[in-house]
Amino acid sequence: MTTLDHRTAPAFHIDAATFFTHSRPSRDQRASDGRVQREVVPLASNAEGPPLAGRPDPLAILQSQESDRDPSLIPLRYARMAADPFAFLRGAAAIMASDLSRLPNSGINAQLCGDAHLANFGMFATPERNLVFDLNDFDETLPGPFEWDVKRLAASIAVAARGNGVKPKGAQRAAAAAVESYRSTMARLSDMRTMDVWFSRLDVDVLLERARKTALSGAIVKASEKARRSTGDTALAKLTEVRWPSQIPVPATGAGSCCG
Repeated sequence: MTTLDHRTAPAFHIDAATFFTHSRPSRDQRASDGRVQREVVPLASNAEGPPLAGRPDPLAILQSQESDRDPSLIPLRYARMAADPFAFLRGAAAIMASDLSRLPNSGINAQLCGDAHLANFGMFATPERNLVFDLNDFDETLPGPFEWDVKRLAASIAVAARGNGVKPKGAQRAAAAAVESYRSTMARLSDMRTMDVWFSRLDVDVLLERARKTALSGAIVKASEKARRSTGDTALAKLTEVRWPSQIPVPATGAGSCCG
């Protein structure tokens, strides 16, 4: 059974000694290499699902993860996943990775988010306190074929759309728009210098301006206001408690003491 973990992730190694000292292939060369690979894995093959014959049991994949989780929280996990199809998709990264691993892939590896579904994008502040929109969850990050992240995002958009009452064609258009945006953005980034790509970002103010006359405007404003209120101080208050010196247990002294 193949799941998305360190034991079964596709091999992907970077030789640091050459990576930072050798120029990467030109844009034209990379495009040419991509066209050659497209002959091996045609674009149309990305629409195919995994073969059902020999497909690992999805529930068995979920159960295989239980050994690494807090036993008291496992029932809560399954209860949340059972709420609706999108909730199930959110908790089923390993199942989707297993399915994707049984399909042809581009052979173009990258460091994946590993769980690039719609709800793992959000607003947060940069160190300069600029509010940006980006991926905000990387606890499944692993090397793998770049299109795995794209497929998970597109699938999550379609599932979320259907769950919100959007008809099948509308859900398909939403997923296609996301993939088209990815394609055009990658084409733009491929012609930029490495450091310019590193510092590129989507500011929330720009996002608000783009969505100003759409039905999403109100939701974006509400989410941005909530994100601006979420600071390190609020996280500190949520995740810690104040304890005075008199409340802190004093370790026993003696032979076992660290202080001798």
